[in-house]
This record gives sequence, structure tokens and C-alpha cells, in this order.
Amino acid sequence: MNPTAAAAEIVLQLRACTNLQRQAATKNYFPSAQENLGVYAADLRAIVRKWKPALKAESASAVLALAHALLAHNTLEGRQVAYELVAQHKPARQALNFRALEALGQGIDNWASVDGFGCGLTGQAWREGRIADAQVLRWAKSGDPWWRRLALVSTVPLNLASRGGSGDAARTLAICNLLAQDKHVMVHKALSWALRTLISRDRAAVKQFVNGHAQLPALVKREVGKKLATGRKNG
Repeated sequence: MNPTAAAAEIVLQLRACTNLQRQAATKNYFPSAQENLGVYAADLRAIVRKWKPALKAESASAVLALAHALLAHNTLEGRQVAYELVAQHKPARQALNFRALEALGQGIDNWASVDGFGCGLTGQAWREGRIADAQVLRWAKSGDPWWRRLALVSTVPLNLASRGGSGDAARTLAICNLLAQDKHVMVHKALSWALRTLISRDRAAVKQFVNGHAQLPALVKREVGKKLATGRKNG
């Protein structure tokens, strides 16, 4: 496989799926310096499914080279396809260490890219022991709010069964503690998500955390409080 040529072909396939209404609707939903092609999720997933068998026999290094070639095109959807293809290629996924993940994460500047990266790659690597707690804590202390959000999103696969999680209150709350008083609204939303996901694993720990942090953002108090009270985000 020629990673550069394959990436160019994938981006052409994505462009062929451009929907102008989708493009307009998402422009302000997840603003980014990356080009928004306006591709619906179902079309994006169809492209991933098409390429997955073709990559099965490829080495980890070849698939990671393809991912980087896709990132070089600087499109939102190309980045998402890159993350999905790596996540679904076991040797490539298992080859990811801290340095490789940081390289794949360069340029994340919106919640959609962060969430796909965190749930599909960094959170899995953390749960499987391929990156250390201290490295995720480093992201939580970053001056870039998107990397702080990534630290929180990376806790989701520790606790969400559909992502392979079986529960890890200690590591989840260590990240939440660091970011409990963050000023960025996208960090607030990720903090709420991390805590709400943990509720199904350790409700008491989340309740104690909320009660022990009087200065939590209002959004976090509201959403997590409703989830604790009703089992649903919106009551």
C-alpha cells in the first residue's frame, strides 16, 4: 500500500459524500481550523467499512502511516477516518504508545475530534496499560483546553462497558479532581460526561466527589445531579 495515495483516495471518497446542509449545520457545532467536508456519520462509517478489509493484511506501521497521511489533508472527516482505521486494526492499535498517540493527536481543536480520539484510541491505550497514569495527568495539566478535555474523555473507556471498561473510579476521579475548577466550557462538558459514565460503576464515589467540590461548574452540578437522581442526563 502507498499510504499517501490511499489517503488521497479516501479524502476523494469523503468529498464525494459532501452534504451542504450537513456542512452548514456543523460549521458552528464543532468549529475547527480543519476543513469541514459535511459528511454524515453513516457515509463516513461506510468508507471505514470499505477500507477495513483492505488494510487487514497491512502492518501496523503501514496503517499508522496512512493515518498520518490522512491527518495531513487537514479535514475533520479525514481525521475521524484515520482514528477509526487505527482503532479497528489490532496491530496498529496495540503499537500505540504515548509518543505515537501524541503525534496522532497533533492538531485536535474541536470536541468531535477529541472525543473520537479519546474513546477510540487514548482511553483504550490507558486501560490496556500502554500509557501511564502520569502521562494522562500531563494532558490534564496542559495549557491547551482540548488536551485537558482529552484527559477526561480518556476516562470514558475505563468505565463504559461498550468501550471495554469495567470500572476505575480511582483513575477517573484523579483526572476529575485536577479539572474540577477548569474555566473552559468544553472541559466542563467532558467533566460531566466522565462523572456520569462512572455513576454506573461507582455511584457512591461520584456522589462523594460532587459533595466534596462546592465550586464545580453549574453545568456539571446540574447534569451529574440529574443523573444521580433519575438515572438520566436530563432528568
